[in-house]
Amino acid sequence: MGTGGLAAMPRFARAQTYPVRPVRLLVGYAPGGVTDIGARLIGAWLSERLGQQFVVENRPGASSNIATGTVARATPDGYTLLLASTSNAFNAALYDRLDFNFIRDLAPVASIARDAFVLVANPSFSARTVPELIDAAKASPGKITLGSSGPASASALFGELFKVKAGADLLTVHYRSVGPALPDLMSGRVDVLFAPVASVVGSIKSSKLRPLGVTTAERIEALPDVPPIGEFVPGYEGSGWVGIVAPANTPPQIVARLNAEVNAALADPSFKAKLVELGAEPFAGTPADFGTFIADFTDKWSKVIHAAGIKAE
Repeated sequence: MGTGGLAAMPRFARAQTYPVRPVRLLVGYAPGGVTDIGARLIGAWLSERLGQQFVVENRPGASSNIATGTVARATPDGYTLLLASTSNAFNAALYDRLDFNFIRDLAPVASIARDAFVLVANPSFSARTVPELIDAAKASPGKITLGSSGPASASALFGELFKVKAGADLLTVHYRSVGPALPDLMSGRVDVLFAPVASVVGSIKSSKLRPLGVTTAERIEALPDVPPIGEFVPGYEGSGWVGIVAPANTPPQIVARLNAEVNAALADPSFKAKLVELGAEPFAGTPADFGTFIADFTDKWSKVIHAAGIKAE
């Protein structure tokens, strides 16, 4: 056996016995949000299945870039992972001087879930459907207000895509997050808003908000009576997602083991039910599938971001 083969043996052996100590799962946001909850769900599953603690570590800041950079620079041994999300793909176009490349420096491990957003309106707003909203916007350009959870957020970008695809001139009003936007929507200070389903499903069911359409290509289990916006606006689709990535060059045996365990979780009825409660749908696949999805998603939204002239604050 050549020296290259000998050098590879200890690394292969470590991969076969992985994990032998706790694993850090970094989240680029504060505790309590949907991304953090998702990390804790999959972390608990992996801890039980693999016999070592998967410790969720919150590293908020710079739209998850702090956590992402930490993982990109970590030793590629499977013991430092990132719960990646939609914002990681957006950031590639939003930030000009990142000290890492999300696609080059991080290896896709396992997709976990795709989460829908829903276009919601104040119940007193005149438009009750997506076509009625488009007609109203065309009749009164720039008069209908569209809330967003920040210029570089999924809420804003899904709104920009809607404006372009529907030819609807809406006046965007930015907030720091969905939280402060909701009271203004409910009071009628803004007319419509793209929000994560998990953030508004309770208000929809209590009739405090009216849903017009979901951003996903298909109807979702949490809101089965709400049609996809794409039924009325050809080519429209937008959804959030979360998944696990690792430093580039993480041993493929470790990647494969983690992927298999995540896919086992997504096939488990009780785990799936927890995702549905968050307004999410299981998103299973191979590491290669996840890598292709990330590349395509990043390309799609970079075009939207550049066309709209959006920059990170």
